[in-house]
Amino acid sequence: MAAATTIDVSQLSKAFGPVQAVSDLTFTVEPGQVTGFLGPNGAGKTTTLRMLLGLVRPSSGSATFGGVGYHDLEQPLAMVGTALEASSFHPGRTARAHLRIYATAAAIDAGRVDRVLTQVGLAEHADRRVGGYSLGMRQRLGLAFALLGDPRVLVLDEPINGLDPEGIRWIRGFLRELAAEGRTVLVSSHLLSEVQQSVDRAVIISRGRLVYDGTLAGLEMSAKVAVDAPDRAALLSALLAAGARVDPTDAGLIVKDIPAAEIGAIAQRAGVPLSLLAAQQAGLEAAFLELTSDEPPPRVGAHAAPPVEGAQS
Repeated sequence: MAAATTIDVSQLSKAFGPVQAVSDLTFTVEPGQVTGFLGPNGAGKTTTLRMLLGLVRPSSGSATFGGVGYHDLEQPLAMVGTALEASSFHPGRTARAHLRIYATAAAIDAGRVDRVLTQVGLAEHADRRVGGYSLGMRQRLGLAFALLGDPRVLVLDEPINGLDPEGIRWIRGFLRELAAEGRTVLVSSHLLSEVQQSVDRAVIISRGRLVYDGTLAGLEMSAKVAVDAPDRAALLSALLAAGARVDPTDAGLIVKDIPAAEIGAIAQRAGVPLSLLAAQQAGLEAAFLELTSDEPPPRVGAHAAPPVEGAQS
């Protein structure tokens, strides 16, 4: 495998007639870590991945691998390994035959076929017809195809879908191993819970726009805290002076992006006794659901932007 490569998405947009599927999307995926590309069904994930892989032409912006568009790569399979559809294999061919066809077409050493089948745990099923594979086995075959050219970058769409608990544990470790080798790994999912034990960073989109780009720890910090005091005006003043994002309500103040313990410390330093201090959300999943709810998502992270209607997944 050659030197590592970044994925760079810059001001990427795509409209299908009146429907704005992706709008002004910008993020970077770095080598050596697993990045989760997350959002609910209909968020624009699949459209983005298809633009990245040259399957859909952007309306504007760019998506490149180390500054080079997919169609301009000299050896695409050696640069980018993809697994977009677990059911796209010819049902009458064996797994080995399927991979040999691609290896021959891409001038890849035929010995890679058996190596990648072993790598993904399909060696003993290599001569079975794919039509008899379970969904989980087809997911593994998709990974074998993605690894065929020993690529620097892996782009995987919902790779955990259809796997049993053992398979999920296996793929989590497998993705970590690939990243540890210096590869750039981008994994899409509509459920944070499926990938949160696998990914180092998260890029989250909602209705075609970026709503979060950062670490999982930073995502958890986006939870809200309800706080109040007999002297609400003094509390609000202290929180704003500390740089907090505060939404006043009839029942008190809602503070974003600051944990409850720090809010309590701010109030104590200001000499403001509290009558309420309660986290409204707990954990990553709640923060993820907040960002991707039907309400207009808040701006979180360096490249966040407001939503658009009608985005496609």
